[in-house]
Amino acid sequence: MLAESFVGNAKVMRGGQVTIPKNARAALGVASGDQVSFIVEGNTVRLVNSAVYAMQVFQNEMAGEAERTGLTSDEDVMALVKEIRHTGRI
Repeated sequence: MLAESFVGNAKVMRGGQVTIPKNARAALGVASGDQVSFIVEGNTVRLVNSAVYAMQVFQNEMAGEAERTGLTSDEDVMALVKEIRHTGRI
């Protein structure tokens, strides 16, 4: 994403549709067919790339899970993957 700030304006059309300005689409990394999410915080609305936002939420929810289960190194993870493959659980 772009590090600089900008203000873009758009007109709300009859059906509630808004065209996202080109520089905003570039900053969000979205193109035709992609999905965006609207996050309302008080009287402020943030528009975010839905795929990126979903990954960030997932990462936040999973933060610390590896340590809680004893997976503290790449070797621990590889050992678990080998064990699961050996037992046929995946």
